[in-house]
Amino acid sequence: MKLLRFLLFPFAVLYDVITRVRNWFFTIGILKSTSFEIPVIAVGNLSVGGTGKSPQIEYLIRLLNDKYRMAVLSRGYKRKTEGFQLVNDTHTAEDVGDEPLQFYKKFKKVITVAVDADRTNGIQQLLQQNNPPEVVLLDDAYQHRKVTASSYILLTKYNDLFVDDFVLPTGNLRESRRGAKRATMIVVTKCPENLSKAEQEKIVRKLNPKSYQKVFFTTIAYDESLKGTNELTIDDLQDKEALLITGIANPTPLLNFLKEKKVSFKHLNFPDHHNFTQQDILKIEKAFNELPSEQKIMLTTEKDYMRLEGKVNPLNYISIKSHFISEEKAFNSLVLNEIKKVN
Repeated sequence: MKLLRFLLFPFAVLYDVITRVRNWFFTIGILKSTSFEIPVIAVGNLSVGGTGKSPQIEYLIRLLNDKYRMAVLSRGYKRKTEGFQLVNDTHTAEDVGDEPLQFYKKFKKVITVAVDADRTNGIQQLLQQNNPPEVVLLDDAYQHRKVTASSYILLTKYNDLFVDDFVLPTGNLRESRRGAKRATMIVVTKCPENLSKAEQEKIVRKLNPKSYQKVFFTTIAYDESLKGTNELTIDDLQDKEALLITGIANPTPLLNFLKEKKVSFKHLNFPDHHNFTQQDILKIEKAFNELPSEQKIMLTTEKDYMRLEGKVNPLNYISIKSHFISEEKAFNSLVLNEIKKVN
């Protein structure tokens, strides 16, 4: 794989040139970018793969929902519908995508969730609703330059910082590292819980933020309570055998967590955002039936549960939250101040 990526280096250079020219065209106005009179916060990354966007979006929802009418707008990755859709109770993950459905099911009483590949049209449609949002969160929209967000939150993984990477296909970056300059805040995600101040300062120096940027550090915390078919806790799994089903970019942190909790499991790994076919379901059921223990359970992630619910049973999922290692209040204040600047 490393040799292949090295051989593809000329294509990476070409890709870099194309994305730089595209960004420059937006900067000088040759390509149109639309601004809005309400705060629009774009959350995203420079790299492909899981940097923890969903937990960060959910953190912002919890921070802001009692202060503002809010909407989350996503493109609805891998959905089978087109155009603008307001997520509702009838929708499935195939209709709107797994992450938007997750946001809706979790927060439908306090926010609006919509999908549209054209974020400009999506925001315009949201503003035409009877009770329009006062703040819009754009999910995975860091490269969506057709909208000029009022602030940008750039996520980068602790063990895969964007400054150590290169553009596709040699590396995993969607655009050059120079794209980081658009960020208002840079959040280093999936850090060890005990990350020291000295290590944080070392990473900040490596990221070399601009004077207007602030760097924060978060970690992922798994919920001890399982949701789904049965009401269980992680500790309840210690006397059971689990079939773990994942279709996420990087399941390793979850695998490590279950091992730390002394959970015995067999892992079925599918690609990120995988749409489970009938053949996949038969494979899952066969693997579950072959587990030797009489005390067994099917376990998945919250995002995968959106695509598996109703297809296999019984099924439980484990959810995650983003926790700041330090300076949580500073992050909250910065987000709120960014909103007030627009209002």
